[in-house]
Amino acid sequence: MLTCCRLLLWQVFLKLSFHVVTASMCRGGKDILASVRENSPTGQFIANISVSGDPRANAVRLCLSGVNADWFYLDGRTIRLNTSLSRVLDREVQGSVLVAELTCYEDDVMQSQFRILVKIGNENDNRPNFLQGTIRPFTINELTAVDSVIFTVRAVDADGDMIRYIIDKSSPDARFFRIDLPNSGNVVLDKPLDYETRSHLQLVIWAQESNTVDEFNTSALVTVNVEDGDDQYPHFLPCTPVAPGVPVCISPAYSANITHKHEDVILDFSPGPISAEDGDRGINTSLMFSIVSGDDRGRFVINNLTGELRLTRAVDDRKLTPDFALRVMVCQVDDRLKCSVASVTVRVLYENTFPPVFNRTTFKGFIIQSSSPVSIVCTYGNQVLQVQASDHDFADGLNPNIHYSLRPPSGLYQVTQRGIVIARTERLLASDRHVLQVVARDEESGEEVSASVDIEVLQRGQAVPRGVFHEQQMFGDVDSRLAGGIAVMILLMFLSALLILLLRTMKSQRSPTDPEGHIALEQPDETV
Repeated sequence: MLTCCRLLLWQVFLKLSFHVVTASMCRGGKDILASVRENSPTGQFIANISVSGDPRANAVRLCLSGVNADWFYLDGRTIRLNTSLSRVLDREVQGSVLVAELTCYEDDVMQSQFRILVKIGNENDNRPNFLQGTIRPFTINELTAVDSVIFTVRAVDADGDMIRYIIDKSSPDARFFRIDLPNSGNVVLDKPLDYETRSHLQLVIWAQESNTVDEFNTSALVTVNVEDGDDQYPHFLPCTPVAPGVPVCISPAYSANITHKHEDVILDFSPGPISAEDGDRGINTSLMFSIVSGDDRGRFVINNLTGELRLTRAVDDRKLTPDFALRVMVCQVDDRLKCSVASVTVRVLYENTFPPVFNRTTFKGFIIQSSSPVSIVCTYGNQVLQVQASDHDFADGLNPNIHYSLRPPSGLYQVTQRGIVIARTERLLASDRHVLQVVARDEESGEEVSASVDIEVLQRGQAVPRGVFHEQQMFGDVDSRLAGGIAVMILLMFLSALLILLLRTMKSQRSPTDPEGHIALEQPDETV
């Protein structure tokens, strides 16, 4: 019995002695603090393990565990980085530190455990990115003061680099803006805006790293919509700009014609009806019309909303009041100080019963070739050609309001207001012939009539025909001789045909005779 107890005590002693000796193989270790740069390749050295035992021995075993243990692997007494082509160490994704534990086992019994802290070093591998909310389209009023901050852009860099902002000067509308401080992102209005000339602006803004060698950058296109402000006056239509590209109009001069019979009618004006629009097209404020002067004690009234001008009573005596001069004003309903004024003329005309007429549809004219700059076109008998229309509304048939013109305009001819045609002689060639259309327009009634002018250019020294027959004689000698020759030929052909017909008739009368000229006798019938 004593022997068995001693044997048991001896076995326990041996086992305790063995563990003491082997436990010393996991001693000497400590917590590991290391660093590695992001994007490092697989196998990158992290740290050496300082345990006294050899992990390759059967009795000692080292194990990695913890949240980021899969980023490491053991190579003997060395810890190395575990990455692949599809799994890259990215500081912006994993964070700035990897944490794991190293456990040392001896005969599958844990003897010690150490912490592993690996700091991930940053690399400049990211470009700045604009925050989308700061580069959306912006709307600003055209009356915004210069030097005002109109919007602010922001960009972030995942590497934490400092960013400066630059406006691309090649942008079409870069001249309207500037950045006040490079790192602020504040965009300041540098020039006044005008909705009427530019209602949409665009500029390119760059965000660039300012504290790196690479200076990575990115750009964004920002749209600025200009909102119309109430800074323009209303103007009458049609609008004639004072200068190209200037949104300021010259008020038209409206005119209308009436007679002493017109009464209680809406007048029809030229160059168009009395109308206006707000100069701020984006606002289009309601307008109001009024007569400032010249309404002749209510003879003329205007519709405050439409601008229609009405004649309320007839004109008593045209000689006393041949025309009326009015001044019409249009102003904004919400701001009476913003207004424009236009002149209106109403002419009182005689009653127009007959339209102007020409006494012929075609006039004949001649011009002799000459080296002089200009010459007056003549007609038969070397008389001055006068293309003149008559109007039976006038006792003498002459309407002083008729205006003559060529349609289409000619570079060789022009017509005076007395109907005389003038030619640029030095540019004409002998035997040329030109047909012009002369238009006579009654400026009061607007009625028109036209006639043609047939002009022939004569050679130097050639006389102007005295009349139509003389002209035919001058220009028809050759034609007459030719016509006579043709008549003789026709007569000869007629006589030849008559002779042939006579010969055929005579031949047909001799057809019963034989070839020798004897008369053929009828043979008797021999039938029995």
